[in-house]
Parts: sequence; C-alpha cells; structure tokens
Amino acid sequence: MIQVTNISLRFGDRKLFEDVNIKFTPGNCYGLIGANGAGKSTFLKILSGEIEAQSGDVSMAPGERLAVLKQNHFEYEEHEVLKTVIMGHKRLYEVMQEKDAIYMKADFTDEDGMKAAELEGEFAELNGWEAESEAAILLKGLGISEDLHTKKMAELTGGEKVKVLLAQALFGEPDVLLLDEPTNHLDIHAIGWLEEFLINFENTVIVVSHDRHFLNKVCTHIADLDFSKIKVYVGNYDFWYESSQLALKLGSEANKKKEEKIKELQNFIARFSANASKSKQATSRKKLLDKITLDDIQPSSRRYPYVNFTPDREIGNDVLRVEGISKTIDGVKVLDNVHFILNKEDKIALVGRDEIAITTLFKILAGEMEPDSGSYKWGVTTTQAYFPKDNSEYFKGSEPTLVDWLRQYSPNDQSESFLRGFLGRMLFSGEEVLKKPSVLSGGEKVRCMLSKMMLSGSNVLLLEEPTNHLDLESITALNNGLTTYKGAMIFSSHDHQFVQTIANRIIEVTPSGIVDKQMTYDEFLEDANVQKQIKELYA
Repeated sequence: MIQVTNISLRFGDRKLFEDVNIKFTPGNCYGLIGANGAGKSTFLKILSGEIEAQSGDVSMAPGERLAVLKQNHFEYEEHEVLKTVIMGHKRLYEVMQEKDAIYMKADFTDEDGMKAAELEGEFAELNGWEAESEAAILLKGLGISEDLHTKKMAELTGGEKVKVLLAQALFGEPDVLLLDEPTNHLDIHAIGWLEEFLINFENTVIVVSHDRHFLNKVCTHIADLDFSKIKVYVGNYDFWYESSQLALKLGSEANKKKEEKIKELQNFIARFSANASKSKQATSRKKLLDKITLDDIQPSSRRYPYVNFTPDREIGNDVLRVEGISKTIDGVKVLDNVHFILNKEDKIALVGRDEIAITTLFKILAGEMEPDSGSYKWGVTTTQAYFPKDNSEYFKGSEPTLVDWLRQYSPNDQSESFLRGFLGRMLFSGEEVLKKPSVLSGGEKVRCMLSKMMLSGSNVLLLEEPTNHLDLESITALNNGLTTYKGAMIFSSHDHQFVQTIANRIIEVTPSGIVDKQMTYDEFLEDANVQKQIKELYA
C-alpha cells in the first residue's frame, strides 16, 4: 500500500497538484491518466521519492519495498544482464555483494564467519536462492534469450535494454510497482506476457500508458489527474471513458427523470460487467462496478479533437492493384514480390517486424519512392491522402501561422474564419492558431496533418503510425473517426486497440512475402495456422 496525503506541487505559476489525497491498495492496478503535461510522470517521481513535493507526505507500511521502471537505459552498461535484474531488489543485491566479499577474503576470521552466517540467514529470508532463476524467468518471458543473460548491458540493443530494466522493476515481488510507459519498445509477445504478469500480480501497481488495450487488460481502477486533483474510478480505461461521456450526456438532459438516468447507468454497468474476463482481477472489478451509483460518475474536463473524414465522392469498385512489388534498401531486400488488391470496403492494417519494410511500402503507394520491380495502379475514382511516419518536411516552410499553413491545403480557398474554426475543433484555440508551424510539438503536428487530410475529402487514406505522439484523448478521437470512415484505408499502428477496432483485414509484411487475411487483429494473432505460416516466412 502507498498513501498520499495533502500533496501539492507548483512550477512557477503553474499548479500541477493541490492537496491530493489518495490511497493505492494491494491487489489493484491503477492506470494514471491525464492530458499531456498534466503531471503524470512527475506524480510517479513524487511517489518514488525522486522529486519532493512542496507540501504533503507519501507513506508506505514499514518494511514494504517500492520498485520503479528506470528510464536511463545506459545506467548499467558495465553490469551483467542477470545481475542488473537482481539489482531491482536493492537489499538482496547488497547482501549478495557483502557475502561474496567476505568469502573472497584471504584472512577469513571468526568475526567474518559470524557476519557471513548472519548474511546467509537474511539471504534465505529474501529468497536469494531463487533469485537467479526468477530473474531468468522474467527475462525469458520478455523475450531476452538465455545466451544474453551473462552478457554486459552495453552489448545489448536499445530494445533489449528496455526489457531488462522492465524485468528489474518486476523482480522480487515488490509491494508497490511504478511503471511509466512500460509497453514502449516492446513487441506484441512481450506486451502479452507483461499483461498476464500484472493481471496475476497481487500487490499494488500504478502505471502510466498511452496503450488503451494494455490499460483495459490490466487496470482495476483509473486514477484521473484533472483540475490538479486525482480522483480514483473503478474499472478500466474504456469504462472510465464511456462513463465520463455518459455523465456528460446525463448532465445535459436536465429534464430527464432520475429513475430513467439510474436505469441507463445500470444498463451501462451491466454491459461492461458482461465483458469481464474470467481472471481473478476482472471478477473483483465486476463486484466493484455493481456498487457504482449515479453520483459516482462525473464528466471530465478533457477536450477531444473532432476527427471526421468525409469523402467528397463515392469510391468505385476498382481501388488499388499491387502486382509483384520488390524493393531493396541499403543492400537488404525489404519487400519481396508483394501482391494484393485493395477493395472499396477494406481497412487494411499493415503489420510486421521490420518497420522499414512497412515505411517503404507506404512511400511506394504514396508515389514518393519507386519499386525495383513490380507495379501498382490506383483506380480512376480514387483520391488518396497520405499520413507519413515522419512529417517534418511539411513544417519547414515559411508560413507565418497555422492558419496560413492550413490554407495551402484548403481545396476551396476557405475563409480565415472557417480555417480558424477547423483548427479550433482540433484543439488549436484563440492565439494558438497564430503559432509558427515550425515550433509545434509532435502531437500538435499530428493534429495539423490530420486536419490537412480531412480537408482533402479523399476516399482512400494511407496512414503510417498516426497514433505516435498523440495523447489518449486524441488517439480515442482518431480511433472513433476512422471507425466510421466510409472510404478505403491502409494503415499501421502499434496501438493494439486501434488496429483491432478499425481493421477488417490484416497484411503481415515479411522478408519473403506477405500473409494476407480477411479477419480482425485478435483473430489474426490467435489463429495457429496463420502464425505458423508467418513463422515459416521469417525463418
């Protein structure tokens, strides 16, 4: 358990937290959410003691241990991988070091023997005899093969280091576990393993993540950072989001009888309860959901951009034909004889281990790169809008303001008031529309690119990693906008829920060709025959 009492923190005139009081209890996983810049990572640092609040206290029960996912990937360069994991339990590692130092002494005294016996007892109490095997199990689960366990951290890739530091945080059953964006740089298999680990973890977890599927799988509660306060809600992220939307709806229906509102709430809770999995965590969450009253759900102050792609013309049956496209980049063949036909109803998700291959295919289809062999042909009724993974080239011009930047992509030379209104719906309000495009943040540039695409009225969308740099609110709005889009689409994303809820067809791009299946993402991942076929192509 970890308890926060009257925590307040300001940076200059900016108030992050004011009199925050909250108790995080064992057996629960809390998803800490809030708008970008609200202070989520700062709050985790206060909990860990890395930052001191200006007032208030953070307390834990005596003897309890807190573990944190480290963000410095180069902190342990000279240490072996297995030992780096064990360092997650500071006292156990200290005992191991002290014990080894005593046994290495040339002049071993009786006093040394007594001290060694004392350390051996503590070592056993801390489950030291199982430490190396436990560390190895964590590493293996996250995809770090056994041949890497005795190597130094400096010999690992960046992605492998992230996994080792995650194993370090999970090691030794900490009483409180703080995880800031733990799924970053993890592959789909490592994320699945981590989800199962946290679902079965019996102590306290507090996690910050932009991965909604992950939050929905592991969280029993959502801790919402809003108005400089933190309020805890029972349920996962989807339940919090939909309940906040329901609260807005019920609040606006002033004349609706309370009995009708209660009935609507009951139906809403029943729908979510029915979706709970059979895990122990989900069962306990269901019991808590059943106790929610009308007064417990509250609207959020969050602002969601308005994302709505409307094609100017209906798309015909002939959309896109790709025939035998191959491409070699820097001596490596990344695309090999790629064939597929895009149909008018298709929303295709491109997935695969090689991101360069996927980027290359997008660039070829967008006309920015020529294939070495093969061809592609767009139908005469199609108009395409392209969202590149790297959008920096679009913001290097001399346009003085965002309004001017957007005007160049406006097909009908729209008025300034129209463009200002359009930008306002994408959360650029007031003086923000007068910003220089070159100074925008990553998330702001993405919202500008989406505005550009919406103005185009295209009936085919090409989107490579559009969820990068976006906060949860913008991801949710984009997800909803693409789900209702009436045109055809090819896209990629690391956001599991984004792919699962939008795509009706999955194409895995491998070095030896593609695997093309008309099914949802979850069906694609769970189909043994499909996964066997993919494995053979990667071999």
